[in-house]
Amino acid sequence: MSPKDKPLVWLHGEVKTPPLSSAARLEAGYFLRVLQSGGVVSMPHSRPMPSIGRRCHELRITDENKIWRIAYRADPDAVVILEVFEKKTNKTPKLVIDNCKNRLRDYDNESN
Repeated sequence: MSPKDKPLVWLHGEVKTPPLSSAARLEAGYFLRVLQSGGVVSMPHSRPMPSIGRRCHELRITDENKIWRIAYRADPDAVVILEVFEKKTNKTPKLVIDNCKNRLRDYDNESN
């Protein structure tokens, strides 16, 4: 990791095998490294999530028989991981969105 890279701040969830396959974990790790180095990941691998907040997105990781999402916010000084979850429906569950918003609020309040 370069000194210029942004740290990953894990508020909830983790990327490990299992439940993700080794290939899915490597894909997630690759995209997180791109974000850490200040790069941008766009569709089809990352989708904006304005329903969570500004600068919020979800990484889209397709596994062997599951679809994973990593909700994150790209801050100027860090990549904040909000949630890692299995996507089972077309729409992100309201509970996931609400949990992400609450974690961001708490994180921002602690950071100020």
